[in-house]
Amino acid sequence: MGAMSLSPVQLVVGEEELLVERAVEAVVAQARVADPAAELRRYRAAELTVGELAESLSPSLFAEARVIVLQAAHEVGKELAAAIIEQSSDPAEGIVLVVVHAGGARNKALADALRKGGAAVTTCNKITRYEERADFVRSEVRRVGGKIAPAAVGVLIEAVGSDLRELAAASSQLVADTGGNVDEKAVRRYHRGRAEASGFAVADKVVAGDRAGALEALRWAQVLGVPSVLVADALADAVRTLAKVGSAGRGDPNRLAQTLGMPPWKIRKAQQQVRHWRPESLAIAFAAAAEVNADVKGVAADPEYALERAVERMCAARERR
Repeated sequence: MGAMSLSPVQLVVGEEELLVERAVEAVVAQARVADPAAELRRYRAAELTVGELAESLSPSLFAEARVIVLQAAHEVGKELAAAIIEQSSDPAEGIVLVVVHAGGARNKALADALRKGGAAVTTCNKITRYEERADFVRSEVRRVGGKIAPAAVGVLIEAVGSDLRELAAASSQLVADTGGNVDEKAVRRYHRGRAEASGFAVADKVVAGDRAGALEALRWAQVLGVPSVLVADALADAVRTLAKVGSAGRGDPNRLAQTLGMPPWKIRKAQQQVRHWRPESLAIAFAAAAEVNADVKGVAADPEYALERAVERMCAARERR
C-alpha cells in the first residue's frame, strides 16, 4: 500500500447516491490493485463508538490492507467527529479511510477539517438540472463504449425518468442491444411502453389540455408501477417549464437555452404550449402541483387518488377562460 498513489484518507462529499457508491468502489478497486486481498469494512459512522473507531483503524498483526468506509459521517456527534479527525491525521500503514459526508451545513466542520488535513476529495453533488442529466447519459454511454445521438438523449430521459441508476442501466442496455450506436429510433423501440406510461407522458397530456388522455396515461403509469413521486415531479416540472418559458417571451430557443438552463427543443415545445395558458390558470396549476408533491410524500392517505385529483384540477385550470 505504501507504493500506491492512493491517498490514505478519502473524503466523498455529496448526496447523489449512485455517484457516491461509485466513488467508494473506485477507492476500493484502486486499493486492491496494490493488494488484491485488501479487506473492505463499511460502518454507519454514527453507530460507532470512539473505541470501535480506533479499533477498526488500528494496524493488524500481519499488516493486512484494509479499506474502512464511514457512511453518513455528517450524522456523528462532536466526540466521534473529533476522533475521526484525530485518527485521520496519522493513518496506520496499509489502511485507507473513506469518510462519506452528505455536504451542507450539518457537521461541516468535520468535512472542512479533513480537507485541511489533506484528504483526497471527491464531490458527488445531487444532479437536478436537465443538462446535468443529459451530460450523465452521454458519459454513461461513452463509459460502456457507445455513442448516442443528440436527439436520443432527451427521448431517453423522458422515457426513463430522472433516477440516475435507471438512466445508467438503460444506457448500458441500449449500447449492448444496438451494437454501440444509440439513436432516437432505438430508444423509442426499446422503451416504447415505458415512455408512454411515464410521468412525463402524463404531464404532456395535462399541459396540452387532454384530460381523458392524461387520466388514461396516469392509470397506465400506476398499473405499470411508475412511482407516484416521479409522476408528481413530472407535473411540477411541466408547470415550472411553462412559467419560465412564458416569462422569457418569444425569443430564439437556442439563445434562451443557456439563460433558462433547458435544451432548445424543450423551450420550443413550451413556447407552443404556454400560449394556451392564462397566468391565473398557471397559478392554479402551480398550487395543484405543489399540493400533490406533498400528498405523494406522505400527506395523503391515497397517493394515487391525489394524483388523479391533481390532474383533474390542472386540466380544469387550462380550460378556464
